[in-house]
Amino acid sequence: MFRWTVHLEGGPRRVNHAAVAVGHRVYSFGGYCSGEDYETLRQIDVHIFNAVSLRWTKLPPVRPAIRGQVPVVPYMRYGHSTVLIDDTVFLWGGRNDTEGACNVLYAFDVNTHKWSTPRVSGTVPGARDGHSACVLGKTMYIFGGYEQLADCFSNDIHKLDTSTMTWTLICTKGNPARWRDFHSATMLGSHMYVFGGRADRFGPFHSNNEIYCNRIRVFDTRTEAWLDCPPTPVLPEGRRSHSAFGYNGELYIFGGYNARLNRHFHDLWKFNPVSFTWKKIEPKGKGPCPRRRQCCCIVGDKIVLFGGTSPSPEEGLGDEFDLIDHSDLHILDFSPSLKTLCKLAVIQYNLDQSCLPHDIRWELNAMTTNSNISRPIVSSHG
Repeated sequence: MFRWTVHLEGGPRRVNHAAVAVGHRVYSFGGYCSGEDYETLRQIDVHIFNAVSLRWTKLPPVRPAIRGQVPVVPYMRYGHSTVLIDDTVFLWGGRNDTEGACNVLYAFDVNTHKWSTPRVSGTVPGARDGHSACVLGKTMYIFGGYEQLADCFSNDIHKLDTSTMTWTLICTKGNPARWRDFHSATMLGSHMYVFGGRADRFGPFHSNNEIYCNRIRVFDTRTEAWLDCPPTPVLPEGRRSHSAFGYNGELYIFGGYNARLNRHFHDLWKFNPVSFTWKKIEPKGKGPCPRRRQCCCIVGDKIVLFGGTSPSPEEGLGDEFDLIDHSDLHILDFSPSLKTLCKLAVIQYNLDQSCLPHDIRWELNAMTTNSNISRPIVSSHG
């Protein structure tokens, strides 16, 4: 029984950020916020959400070890990717309004909160944003994105073996997926499932003839081949900038945007890789409004979804130049306990809490108290 159980405002107001779950904490890195300066270089910010206390904190800026020395920290960016391997978050790609896109690999130690730039070898992918990153074992796979130097969409797959810090451009077999950006790639077993994204009808170069793929493409990491996939009778609308995650061997997608339809989504779909079928999921409770470029992380049997951007309710035009950035956070519980359902009933019907144990009253307070670290609302352009 899927249920949206928590909705809190006042977290980091972020769009096109990247996040990973580490135990009961979610680490969010960078992203875009309307009204902020993305021309002056500054350190990327790191926000941490505690899924037990339901509170956000922000890490302080990194101070140089030697006065006058610039610390090793990635610059503020958006459209990047992050993955967790052991106790290290690897951040790659993304762009800044001054520096453009980046292809330097950064490592963040979740125990010490220290940044480093590991020495890498091999064929390093070209700088880009809007790519995807997923992990199998100790290997990170990068697919697609918009390459800055070539000024085109990509459909290359690069892998980074983090045990040797070696990049490899994979010479794939089979019929490759289209060139695209702002898609999703999710690892289920040894297969990478690619969905959605923005592509061009005529090839890798952007000719303003956008198409939005809605058919799953599957890449087998063992044979390094794109597989031929059967047709599916029911399909979600094509979209970009959605969220995707794997849970219990199945793929889920949420939200996103389709410019040809001029539509933002807040639907939730489940894909079964065995039957190769989609099913629309209708969770109970009040979920997020339609949006794109949000972050979504799995914490146990829950999904923590936060940020993103949506059509501004004031103007009501709903196009992609009339947007409002979000500071909210939602939690989707895949199997809410009886305790959770009882707490939701206490909140919904405003029941007397005075006779409840202290820990339950503390949990109810956490579920209904907003954070206070977000910036004021400013309309977005892009």
